[in-house]
Amino acid sequence: MPKKSMFNLVIGIVLCVAVFGAFSGRKTQASSINPKDNESSPSVVISSPEDLEMVAMHGRDLTAKDAEKLEEQLKNEPNDPVTRAKLLGFYFPLRFTSEQAKQPYSQHVFWVIENKPDSNIAGSPYTGLNRILEGQAYLQAKKLWLQQIDKDPNNPMVIGNAANFFLLNDSNLAESLFKKAQSLEPKNPKWPQSLAHLYTLRATHQAPSAQSESSQESLKQMEKSLDLATSELEKFYTITDLVKYAYNAGDLNKAENYAKELLLMAPKYPKDWNYGNAIHQANIVLGRIALARGNIEAAKKYLIEAGKTPGSPQLNSFGPNMTLAKELLEKKETQTVLSYFELCGKFWKMGNEKLKEWSELVRNGKMPDFGGNLLY
Repeated sequence: MPKKSMFNLVIGIVLCVAVFGAFSGRKTQASSINPKDNESSPSVVISSPEDLEMVAMHGRDLTAKDAEKLEEQLKNEPNDPVTRAKLLGFYFPLRFTSEQAKQPYSQHVFWVIENKPDSNIAGSPYTGLNRILEGQAYLQAKKLWLQQIDKDPNNPMVIGNAANFFLLNDSNLAESLFKKAQSLEPKNPKWPQSLAHLYTLRATHQAPSAQSESSQESLKQMEKSLDLATSELEKFYTITDLVKYAYNAGDLNKAENYAKELLLMAPKYPKDWNYGNAIHQANIVLGRIALARGNIEAAKKYLIEAGKTPGSPQLNSFGPNMTLAKELLEKKETQTVLSYFELCGKFWKMGNEKLKEWSELVRNGKMPDFGGNLLY
């Protein structure tokens, strides 16, 4: 594979993971067991049959044997969206490593686009396709989405879900679709927030000269979303993102104010899925601001406070942010970073081997390759 194609492939996968982290936890209600779940997947937990994204999330717990049984069920009940959502969750990670998973995964994606284009799973990563890795399937899905938009041009959910599908593959098309959804629902905070995420993703692979403009637009859209928020809990979620967006836009004063506000809000929601994200994000950004202002001791304290987060669905899966740790390593603050790694190991069980590897490199005076953990 040519170097440029390989680079694009890696970027696509990294961004896919980043987006998945952003989407996967946005649930504000506790889930409950659905008595209709079949015996082959007793661990599947959903809040309602309509919450197909949550069904897919738990589909990751299926075994290959479970998936075979569900595929057999579909032969008799081809229009069962819950079964298809479970299978999408099962195939979602496998399709990158197994040729056998690609075809059934794409077929379930096509079915959702054709039959449930306004459902929450239709706009989630579980129905995404990569233009480079899954070229033919992507083109077929693109055709189906454009047909759905033509069929229902004033449905903001269909348009927004299509925009999410194109987010990693056709940024300009996604942008135009999000703006269309925003024009249809100008008071819905979801659409400026979606645009903010798009501009942030766009900035990650732009030249430095263009990054500033995208980061500024991202901040502007996220602040618009904050203005449209109708509850304090919604504001809590939005400010968690705003902290980082303000920092990336170069507005350190605004980033500092949002981070401090977030730390004041967080104790009101100790049981919320976003609590750990808020603690982590606010302290990472406050530490980076302190470091930018030359206060290394304050930056070290903020890094340790960031590591004290209890974790979250995203942090437990994808791991902690390593930007401040990297910047402190560049200042030779080895011991503080090693202590941070140790704290992160308490919630990032999936990353314990990686943390051990990084710790060994740091002890030997080397800089780890933190990869996607500089983006999350």
